[in-house]
Amino acid sequence: MEQIDNLKELINQGDVDTAIKQLDQLLQDTSAKEEKDTLYYLRGNAYRKKGDWKQALDNYQYAIEINPDSPAAQARKMAIDILNFYNKDMFNQ
Repeated sequence: MEQIDNLKELINQGDVDTAIKQLDQLLQDTSAKEEKDTLYYLRGNAYRKKGDWKQALDNYQYAIEINPDSPAAQARKMAIDILNFYNKDMFNQ
């Protein structure tokens, strides 16, 4: 799907707000059933790049529920590892 490649490019270029808007529209489209897990995965990547970890994890989880073999499973694990490694107390000294 050419749209998916375009969305990946938007996310890679840092235009995550545009990518999220387009992903939201595609997820509302009932004809995009086969790509839903990929769309949620990409939306998770966009939110992660934006720094919105909760939305990123939620979207990865949606993708995993649709397709347990989605790359979102690895992305979710990495995001959780990053969040667990991040020591907030270090910045409060």
